Amino acid sequence: MPTASPDQLVHQLNWRYATKKFDPAKKIPADTWKALEQALVLTPSSYGLQPWQFLVITDQAMKEKLVPISWRQTQSADCSHFVVFTARRTLTETDVDAYVRRTAEVRSVAVDTLGKFKGMMMSQLVPPPTGFDIHQWASLQVYIALGNFMTAAAMVGVDTCPMEGIERKNYDEVLGLSSSPFATVVACAAGYRAADDKYATLPKVRFPAEVVVRHL
Repeated sequence: MPTASPDQLVHQLNWRYATKKFDPAKKIPADTWKALEQALVLTPSSYGLQPWQFLVITDQAMKEKLVPISWRQTQSADCSHFVVFTARRTLTETDVDAYVRRTAEVRSVAVDTLGKFKGMMMSQLVPPPTGFDIHQWASLQVYIALGNFMTAAAMVGVDTCPMEGIERKNYDEVLGLSSSPFATVVACAAGYRAADDKYATLPKVRFPAEVVVRHL
């Protein structure tokens, strides 16, 4: 049963903006953050494989360490929670097996009843077809998670700023990802806008619906 009205949804999406200046003194309450983490967990993905990992950074020293490799943008240091969205570099049978086992556990079925499901994923993804880049595919899935996270944050009154202006390889090095199965794709700062952020009151510039939406 929906709990937000259409008007409330549009209002919160209009309220949301890519926050340029966070108030470092304001922190996201634990229960609110727990809900936002669930928004990440509940994000849909191709095949349901969830080819990602989300790194949540609240340690101030680490957040400040990321500023020089974030095109000197200070949102990473001033926000409450900084999320680094990472995607799998490749996909193995072990990864598929882990998802199949989890599916069996959650749905209370035997693993061997999911053989056709596993076979379908293996035939299409492991190994990937010629010219099919698993990391690129997984990275596109990550952007679904980013959008889901930002919308969820807006609905509970939390500000966000998506950040593609980052040095991904340096992020991997700083965060200990260089030899891991995951690589940095994008990041998002979350917290509360500063009272003197002049950009917060600027009206959104969007083309009208009739320009960007077609009804067929």
